[in-house]
Amino acid sequence: MATPIEMPKLGNTVEDCLLARWNKLAGDPVAEGELLAEIETDKATFELTSPVAGTLLATFFKDGDLVPVYTNVCVVGAPGEDITPFKPSAGSAPAAPAAESSTVSATSPSLPSPPSSEPLPPGSGALSPRARRFAAEHNFHPENVHGSGPHGRVLEADLRSLYYASPRPTPLARRMIGEGFELRAETPGIVRASGLGPPPERMSSIRERVARRMRESLAATAQYTMNSSADATGLLALRAKIKARAQSGDLPDININELIVFCAVRALVLAPEINVEFSNGRIYRHPDVNIGFACDTPRGLLVPVVKQAQKLSLAELAVRIKELARQAFDGSISPDDLAGGAFTVSNLGAYGIESFTPILNPPQAAILGVNSIEVKPVRRNGEIVFVDRIGLSLTCDHQVIDGAPGARFLKTCREQIEMIESIAGLEF
Repeated sequence: MATPIEMPKLGNTVEDCLLARWNKLAGDPVAEGELLAEIETDKATFELTSPVAGTLLATFFKDGDLVPVYTNVCVVGAPGEDITPFKPSAGSAPAAPAAESSTVSATSPSLPSPPSSEPLPPGSGALSPRARRFAAEHNFHPENVHGSGPHGRVLEADLRSLYYASPRPTPLARRMIGEGFELRAETPGIVRASGLGPPPERMSSIRERVARRMRESLAATAQYTMNSSADATGLLALRAKIKARAQSGDLPDININELIVFCAVRALVLAPEINVEFSNGRIYRHPDVNIGFACDTPRGLLVPVVKQAQKLSLAELAVRIKELARQAFDGSISPDDLAGGAFTVSNLGAYGIESFTPILNPPQAAILGVNSIEVKPVRRNGEIVFVDRIGLSLTCDHQVIDGAPGARFLKTCREQIEMIESIAGLEF
């Protein structure tokens, strides 16, 4: 019996998914549980597998189509079975692509049209005899030439000037241009294959979404960033103790980033005015701390969210962060675990970054950047001592959070970090 396979609903807020790539073609045998296609939401990539064994009888969408959830994308069954009842309605089909624009991109200069094998017919009056001979000798027959002769007649000098001022691809270069390689600049003369740039890469749907959200963030918010640093002596001491104890297996290997997230959670509990979202001119306050953390993955930047983080111990928080980070990296994370955050922590300290400007993730109103730990001189008891200090960069939306509340929150974060040994709840 033929079995239709639907586009699954991969989260409460997902309404459609991108069919990124088919791994099977119509007519291919399929085993139960075998991968049929790769699909993407705005935030992650997933696998579409077959629930039954049989033959892939038909696919209803092609690579790159945006498909509504619960819409049949293919049918698996026995050869010869009727697939007509399972075809999606016309309303589910993707829109036809728009006609190709005639506008030429500034980064991809146009080339002259391939020379026609036939010159303009004699007697047309467009070319002078010498111009016609030049065109034939050089196999150069551009479509539009502005002549400088009487009544717009094209002279040999007109063709010669245009010929030497135009890029002239070799046969190999022209073939490569047809395959997507690019001439990055309007260089006159012969264009060889070695002078072409590689074909541009298409942005993934995740990368496009990140780019769009970053543009929207800068355009729709009044962002400002404050920088500070905290004494990291206790932080490094606790990390050393955790690392030693984690080898016995009775404690997770809690890293610096997880310790900082824990401190940020406590700071948000103490400063609820920062734990807000701003959307359509309204401020939404959150009773729970749903904290996101920036995660670098092969598919781009993702921000998993730990829900109700204020209810978790340090060890529980670290385990949850590690699990979400693993899922984000391998592409198995649920879209629901990438939504709902009201505050984000972005840590670039591992790369030696001493200061940076985190960009807000609207509708969130604040984001904490974590920088590297550096040895800095500090005055204590009238003397200069050298202390390990961790840099902190807080970006806020001035529409919602003024400078003073933002500064107080950053001070609270600093205080939580500096007394991490006493608030971690760990015994050694």
